Amino acid sequence: MNELGLDPASLEPAAAIDIKLVEALANIVARLGLSEIELKRGDLEIRVARQVVAAPAPGAAVAPAPAPPVPPTGKAPGNAARSDAPGTVKSPMVGTAYLRASPDAPPFVELGSSVRAGEKLMLVEAMKTFNEIVAPRAGTVTAILVEDGQPVEYGQPLLVIE
Repeated sequence: MNELGLDPASLEPAAAIDIKLVEALANIVARLGLSEIELKRGDLEIRVARQVVAAPAPGAAVAPAPAPPVPPTGKAPGNAARSDAPGTVKSPMVGTAYLRASPDAPPFVELGSSVRAGEKLMLVEAMKTFNEIVAPRAGTVTAILVEDGQPVEYGQPLLVIE
């Protein structure tokens, strides 16, 4: 036992961890926009995770102490119950959802908008790249399940087209 009350023999596996391997995993997480990655080799387990922080839309000024949130007009009541609807569009990646091209631009779609298959619905920014989220089918937007600038996870419901 050492002065910390730890058995030095129990520290050997930690000392054998290849720092370059941990750095390589961290680079993969960052490059692919993942929230975490885990590697298991025998008794060795390494998990690298990152916290996703929302970034402002391009050209947006960072405002000091925003006012209390006001529900956007494009949100439908009871959205939580609608997130499993057949026409739910889910996020293909971890990132930040933007409902408009810039803070002063109109939203791509609003509640009640008719959309065609392939029409742009919103953007998801991941690693400073803006990815278009397009309608997988034609229909009417019946629910918008995220707010402009909201962080989203892979597979998270974004909106519903019926």
